[in-house]
Amino acid sequence: MLSMTGYGKGEYVEGGLELTCEIKTVNNRYLDVSIKAPRVFACLEDVIRNTVRKKLTRGHADVFISLKDKRERPTALALDMALAGSYVAAAKAMKEAFPDLTDDITLSSVLRYPDVMKQEDSQSLDEEMTKALDVALEAALCKLNEMRAIEGEKLREDMLARVATIETLVEEISLRAPEIANEYREKLTARVKEYLNGANIDENRILTEVAVFTDKSNIDEELTRLRSHIEQFRSICQEGIVGRKLDFLVQEFNREANTTCSKSNDVAITRAGLVLKNEIEKIREQVQNLE
Repeated sequence: MLSMTGYGKGEYVEGGLELTCEIKTVNNRYLDVSIKAPRVFACLEDVIRNTVRKKLTRGHADVFISLKDKRERPTALALDMALAGSYVAAAKAMKEAFPDLTDDITLSSVLRYPDVMKQEDSQSLDEEMTKALDVALEAALCKLNEMRAIEGEKLREDMLARVATIETLVEEISLRAPEIANEYREKLTARVKEYLNGANIDENRILTEVAVFTDKSNIDEELTRLRSHIEQFRSICQEGIVGRKLDFLVQEFNREANTTCSKSNDVAITRAGLVLKNEIEKIREQVQNLE
């Protein structure tokens, strides 16, 4: 079981190359990967996303990559011949327009004109950079999943403890449920006697009313389904990726709890049902953190 929340950091430091990869994840219904990296890695963004998708299935992941390249690399100069030609042509045109001006155009002067000669960016993607990225990214993902697994185990323990509470409440409700019909019959009989003021009571009519009430307030099916959900919940908690399964199951828990409260017609069961719903809601909040 894995939490969707975590942090992992990986580093590569070798031969003057220092690359750090950090990954931070938070809850999200689907997998969303955001990458912030130096421009030199722009062509590898799809590769980075695919690598992250192999380790994550849900959540929002922010990937931060920083690079320091201290290696000695040759500096390259680039000449813009077209721009230089434009400068020279413009100078010749001015010479024709103003023949009295001294012509001081030289090769050195043209090289000094803006943007004629530029120093190329010496930082370009090479094999060692790609290797550094792979190493740091894998390390960050491993650390991330270690943290997510630890958090996931804590969530599992908390949810299973709440499921145990739910199971206790279900058993309390199941013990109380059979007494409701008998209490209703006694109250109904006493009320009818009071209204009839000592006249004979139609026992069959009383039994019919009790039978109708019992049928409407019967929650045996709901309790059976709640017990089944409890068993399924514990089984699913032994799996790895469980977020969507448990999310659906918690909805079923809530549906049965609502029906139990609405059908019971009993204060004690309603109180237990409200506590039951509260525990289910707390589990639902925890499930939102699971992958």
